[in-house]
Amino acid sequence: MTTLAILFAVVLLINVMPAFAPPTWMAMSWIGFNVPEGNPFVFAIVAASAATLGRLILATFARSLVRGRLMRESDRQNIDVVKVWLEKHKTMTVGAFFFYALSPFPSNYLFIAYGLSGLPLRVIGAAFFVGRTVSYAIWAHLGRLVSARIDPEVQFEGGYLSGYFVVTQLVLLGLVYILMKLDWKMLLEQRKLVWRRSLKRPGHGDQSHTTEH
Repeated sequence: MTTLAILFAVVLLINVMPAFAPPTWMAMSWIGFNVPEGNPFVFAIVAASAATLGRLILATFARSLVRGRLMRESDRQNIDVVKVWLEKHKTMTVGAFFFYALSPFPSNYLFIAYGLSGLPLRVIGAAFFVGRTVSYAIWAHLGRLVSARIDPEVQFEGGYLSGYFVVTQLVLLGLVYILMKLDWKMLLEQRKLVWRRSLKRPGHGDQSHTTEH
């Protein structure tokens, strides 16, 4: 029970972090390797619950703080175009979250971006939970298989904060910023990639200008 509680707390902390958190699959591999007598499916359920809760907290934070207080009205209206599109394609959106959750790729930026839309989180949270349960069970099982074939005293070297990891996180967070600045109305209706620029002019308030590439 203590192991499960620690696993839940660690995975929750990892998934609340908006960037530079170690991948949860590493924790699942580690626990499968070091606790081979445990049930991989139980570990997966606990970890997936913590990961889903953490990502939903992250998305809620993006919705309440970034969208609610920090975003300009013009940016908010631009994101609302995506919101309408996602509402019309709910099945595809849920499916995308499920299949993405099966992968080992980081999902922090995905939930931040979705949180900015202001859409309800319950359905995509359920899809993410199911997908992560499957993928975490696989990683825990693989860790247990490895533990049966490798000397438990072996120490693996290297950390997750490699140059590749840091660059990847910066690129993904930059992608969230780019998604906010694209003119989604032009992209979805006219298939034109346009970069929005918000400039303040005396006496004119906050105006939006677009430059087509």
